[in-house]
Amino acid sequence: MATEGVKKKKLNIVQKMFVAVILGIFVGIGCIFFRNAIGQDSALWSSIYQFLFVDISSPEGVSGIGLFYIVSQLFMHMLQVSIVPLVLVSLALSISDIAQPEKLGRLAIRTLITFLGFYVVAAAIAGTVSYLVAQSGGFNVILPDDVVTETTSVDAYNPLSVIVSIVPDNMISAMSSNNSVLAVCFLGIVIGICMSRLGEKVEPLKKVFVSIDAIIQMFVNFVLDKLGPVCIFCMITRSLAVYGTDYLRPAAVWIATTMILCTVLAFTLYPLLIFIFTRLNPFKFAKKIAKVALFGAATQSSAATLPLNMKTCKDELGVSEDVASFVLPTGVTIHMNGTTTMQIIAVTFIGTAAGIEMTPALIATAALIAITVAMGTPPIPAAGATLVSVVMLGAGLNTPLCYVGYSLVLALNYVPGMAVMPMNVVDDAAASVIVSHKEGTLDKDVYNS
Repeated sequence: MATEGVKKKKLNIVQKMFVAVILGIFVGIGCIFFRNAIGQDSALWSSIYQFLFVDISSPEGVSGIGLFYIVSQLFMHMLQVSIVPLVLVSLALSISDIAQPEKLGRLAIRTLITFLGFYVVAAAIAGTVSYLVAQSGGFNVILPDDVVTETTSVDAYNPLSVIVSIVPDNMISAMSSNNSVLAVCFLGIVIGICMSRLGEKVEPLKKVFVSIDAIIQMFVNFVLDKLGPVCIFCMITRSLAVYGTDYLRPAAVWIATTMILCTVLAFTLYPLLIFIFTRLNPFKFAKKIAKVALFGAATQSSAATLPLNMKTCKDELGVSEDVASFVLPTGVTIHMNGTTTMQIIAVTFIGTAAGIEMTPALIATAALIAITVAMGTPPIPAAGATLVSVVMLGAGLNTPLCYVGYSLVLALNYVPGMAVMPMNVVDDAAASVIVSHKEGTLDKDVYNS
């Protein structure tokens, strides 16, 4: 018994990632000081660089080992290999559940329209803010001359071409590349709708999808929980040793922008939308939903916050039982405005810091992908930050420097998550109030109490 009492408590994934980031920053900065002390052109630093940090796919890395580079690339590849099946299966299962014929009544249609409207408004604001921050230089990174030559730009294209790319001309080819995310999302939605319509006829296929989903989630959980901390340490250390500390400033700007915008939107946008559609006092909503937002920030889980959210909506906001029981659980599954907002800002940061011009059209493409991906976000650790890679690759941001920015997003996601999750739960509550009002079941006396 005494032995059990002194057993060390295991760190959770957030704590492990935090330790990895701190150690990575410490060791990375130590490498910078050491390099400056002995000279960048010295034989000792050249040996260390070739052994630990060199990009073995580049001409200078032909004879190098690049241990930290290999670890970083293997980690990214393990996450990327799960992207297509993860998006396809998760989205298909989510759509098949909410698209069941018995659920597709007036209430469901109003709920989905409200969710979509919220997505569009939040994405438009997030895209505008991230574009302005990028234009102001907030995400800029001044890199060494030899690194700047690696950056690329996204070729100019007609934004309407994105519409054409949504529908693939070949199902297999669409699923063979992580750059065809929108096509995979389209296939997931179509398969989900068809599965719901065919019912028991495709029950075996649905069971296969559920099994695949479980396998993918177990694999991603293993990669993030067991391998993630070590790999994040290697990625952060290498990023600082090779590119310097300049990436930390725009990463901090990304965190600050995400937290400020999500908090402001949660307590201004949704109360305003409630006033517009119901003419009810928006301050009542903001005051009563505050405790739900705080609980969401503490737990960083929409599912864990659901019971409190339902109780608040029914007992304090006057939402009817039927509406709350449908809108809020459905919202936990497919309605994540905070996640979409974070991903849009993150992709803008990643692209800008990598030297890519993030045009309004490119940000709009990223926003469209983020909205679609959010509808099928699986319940895995750091799911929103993990799926930033889906949005990033779908928007064509696949240069080596993009992965440097993504490694920071993945490692530091917990901090902005404290503002992202409150927005995710507040938007569901606001949607339930508006839908209940449209259904004529909202108890205004309870709302105004």
